[in-house]
Amino acid sequence: MFAQAAQRLGYRVLVLDPARDGPAGQVADDQIVAAYDNTAALADLASRCAACTTEFESVPAGSLAYLASCGLPVSPPASALAVCQHRAREKALFAAQGVPCAPWALVDSPASLAQAQSGELFPGILKTATLGYDGKGQVSVARPDDLPQAWEALRGQPCVLERRLPLAVEISVIVARGHDGHSQVLSLQQNQHRDGILAVTQWPAPAVSPELAQEAAGHAHTLVGAMGYVGVLCVEFFVLGDGRLVANEMAPRPHNSGHASIDACDSSQFDAQVRVLARLPLRAPQQHSAAVMLNLLGDLWWPAGQPDNAPREPDWQAVVGLPGVHLHLYGKAEARPGRKMGHLTVTAPTLPQAQDVARQVARHLGLPAMA
Repeated sequence: MFAQAAQRLGYRVLVLDPARDGPAGQVADDQIVAAYDNTAALADLASRCAACTTEFESVPAGSLAYLASCGLPVSPPASALAVCQHRAREKALFAAQGVPCAPWALVDSPASLAQAQSGELFPGILKTATLGYDGKGQVSVARPDDLPQAWEALRGQPCVLERRLPLAVEISVIVARGHDGHSQVLSLQQNQHRDGILAVTQWPAPAVSPELAQEAAGHAHTLVGAMGYVGVLCVEFFVLGDGRLVANEMAPRPHNSGHASIDACDSSQFDAQVRVLARLPLRAPQQHSAAVMLNLLGDLWWPAGQPDNAPREPDWQAVVGLPGVHLHLYGKAEARPGRKMGHLTVTAPTLPQAQDVARQVARHLGLPAMA
């Protein structure tokens, strides 16, 4: 989606990806097939490009640092990626910038494990400090006595223990910041997750006040400024039952929850990413339609819930004729349960209209009901 946005402005795109048939490589002008930390491949990329970004938060920060050392402008910078890739660094940044988050403790040794057991973080969630996305690398911990077993289940990796909070709503802010320090945000999105994976985004957020949206946007502007961030960043927040806002995590890239901007705005989050790299002026996206975005996971290819059987293509014909439906399939060769195969956005003049069509789509495809 980034490559297509860049090509609309006349730019050529080179992709570095270990997968020869990946979605970006399929549409890019050229591709280097190599690991993300392959020095020769990185040097080749640096010699052929005018700017570089990443679409995947698990690309090693060291790879971006190497590209920068070759004189290539890299967005986001490696230092910011290193913060977003590590939950303890991320939460330390939140604290330093006055951005509230859930009470937490680092668990990276027997001593810190014992200290966490004596704290007031239960019931809680133990998360790996790195590489824990889409519900992976997380274990619920009801009582202090459960913590050692949970840490062992995560192979004794450095982890963060967070206290579980009473959540009312999950929201996100997409912010773009240019080389000149100017930043712009998309209006706030309201999200619904299932099994730790984003399932539904509603836009505008139906359960969020303008004051809370302004507070979340202010925190996002603060965080990108503090990191010297250049590029597109998603900040995910929880709204608690008492109305308080707490930060959950950051994604240093365009995010699923902002995908509706492709169809519901005059300028998408990917357009903003291209503008940042090309040093073009950022402008505030204008939302012209309400939208509901449904993530399409590989589970849909097994409607009976039996992944041992042969996969079956979902019945797209049943939904693409409905009003306001925009289907985006990513061209991934193999469907797997939990794998993001695409997304579908429903646009309409009002959110209730978009919600009504999205519920029809969910029924046709066998998606769980929207909350």
